[in-house]
Amino acid sequence: MYRLRHLILLALLMLAVQQVLNAQLMPILGAQRAGTASAQFLKIGVGARSGGMGESFVAVANDASALYWNPAGISQFESNQVIFSHTAWLVDVQHEFFGAVYHPTMDDAVGLSITSLHTDDMPVTTEVQPLGNGTYFRFGDIAVGLTYSRKLTSQFSFGATVRFFEETLDVLKMRGTLLDFGTYYWTGLGSLRFSAVMSNFGNQVSPTGSVQSVVGQSTSQFQQFSPPTIFKFGFAFEPLQDATNSLTTSFQLNHPNDNSENLSVGAEYRWSNTFFVRGGYKFNVDEESFSLGVGVAASISGFTLHVDYGYAPFKNLGGVHRISVVGQL
Repeated sequence: MYRLRHLILLALLMLAVQQVLNAQLMPILGAQRAGTASAQFLKIGVGARSGGMGESFVAVANDASALYWNPAGISQFESNQVIFSHTAWLVDVQHEFFGAVYHPTMDDAVGLSITSLHTDDMPVTTEVQPLGNGTYFRFGDIAVGLTYSRKLTSQFSFGATVRFFEETLDVLKMRGTLLDFGTYYWTGLGSLRFSAVMSNFGNQVSPTGSVQSVVGQSTSQFQQFSPPTIFKFGFAFEPLQDATNSLTTSFQLNHPNDNSENLSVGAEYRWSNTFFVRGGYKFNVDEESFSLGVGVAASISGFTLHVDYGYAPFKNLGGVHRISVVGQL
């Protein structure tokens, strides 16, 4: 009867997803906003586990990667954890994430996260020197976040993150402070839970610095841009769960301020808390579609280490490889 209820629930949820897809999630209205937000590196997902699940993760968010996905999630586990994630992003861009979570009490959790995106040096080109003028520039981003989460009841928790970011393009810099808000709620219907998250909420920002054109004119006034604010709503549950096997399914609706709405789904199969296989799919997202991932975990003298790998192909731009390591005490 337990499994039958979960299979029925899964069928109803899949039917709801199909109805959402038939509505097409406003595929045209919204795409016209592409390229209107700054700090795009903050939209790059963190962790190979979530990457393998199609980044459908706000309602899972039960490890240190929740520092990025859902600040309310860091109070969903009791262990102190650290995470390091490396992403070989598109066109030789490298993305790194480090995070740490500490639980001062059973109901409270605090966290620190650092995000970095960087490129190799690139030659400076001009209209009259298209092959380069002998000088080089570098593009780089960094963000530092402080997170707090509290479990108000056994079913509900909330969390918030304050994040400072800086983008550097040669002599130009763009700085700002953003907020993330998240909730996590267990419904009491089996393992069904849902989460609502708003990420990168803040004021418009503009570059600072001065650049010169090829004719010697100097410019120091630039247009303001909105941060890449996104609202995410997701739910997850386990249709299969016993002492050895577990299957987690996750569904997530994403509403960005600089593109169309989209839907992502993901699944994670766990065997004996040691071996993991993952898959996911994104709907209504240009270039992206399916993703895959695997992971292993081992415990030594009370210290548990999770090593995960995720891969997501892009239609015309190649593939994205992610590897992450999570340690817990």
